[in-house]
Amino acid sequence: MNKDRFFFFGFGQTAKYLVKNLERSKKKFSFSATNTKKTTLKTFGKKKFLSYRFKDKLYDKKLIKILSEADYILISIPPKKKRDLVLKSFRKFFKKSKFKKLIYLSATSVYGNHKGKWVNEKSKLKGNTKFGLGRKSVEKLWIKLRDQYKLDINILRVSGIYSKESNVLKKISKNSIYVKEKKYFSRIRVEDLAQIIKKTFYSKQSSLILNASDDKPATNIEVANFAAKLLKIKNLKPVPISNFKNKMIKEFYKDSKKVSNKKMKNKLLIKLKYPTYKEGLRNIFNNSR
Repeated sequence: MNKDRFFFFGFGQTAKYLVKNLERSKKKFSFSATNTKKTTLKTFGKKKFLSYRFKDKLYDKKLIKILSEADYILISIPPKKKRDLVLKSFRKFFKKSKFKKLIYLSATSVYGNHKGKWVNEKSKLKGNTKFGLGRKSVEKLWIKLRDQYKLDINILRVSGIYSKESNVLKKISKNSIYVKEKKYFSRIRVEDLAQIIKKTFYSKQSSLILNASDDKPATNIEVANFAAKLLKIKNLKPVPISNFKNKMIKEFYKDSKKVSNKKMKNKLLIKLKYPTYKEGLRNIFNNSR
């Protein structure tokens, strides 16, 4: 039985959880990835893999051969100044590549501020923040490449990712504060995102654009109060956005929207393990003591 060969541009939390998912599903596979420091042989779980240097315009030329042999390519490197670093260096390669499927991980920031209303894949892309503008620009470039060379390039617009390692429970337990202004957001637990990515890779449908979100968009206040209740914190303090010095937080809270996952669930026939933030956070809380 032939092994499926994966190549990951970026080997962060999402790619790691995808590898864990593939291992649990008993699939025969191998993978390679990139990092920003130096080419090295690494181990993750039970797998050994080569991680190739790729930073800005510089990359290890040896990765070209491995990339040319890949069946499935995942790109999780964010835009830099509205440019995609992967396309900038490898566009010519992708034009003649023989991969089966490529997934670009975008973000729901492309939708921008819809004042708490629902959005889906046909909604206007009003993203006007640093995040939204960058993602919109890069999506257009991938779609142009897809259409020009008839490639199976897929875009997943990912909502706010949370996990055992990074979640609102940890944030609130540290400082007992939350943003005062009421904003609607959608979320996805990283295990479910990994499942969505795997299903997209192995789907018979091609060139999909899907929202990767859970079933229940909620306000930052609802989620903070739920987390505080689990942690038995009674003195949760609302803090105005203007009080935060972090520019990324201020940018993030400019948007408010509910992201529909109906198309994703219909196309991939997927059942989420953590359909709402309540199941996701409760599971993390129960397994952290």
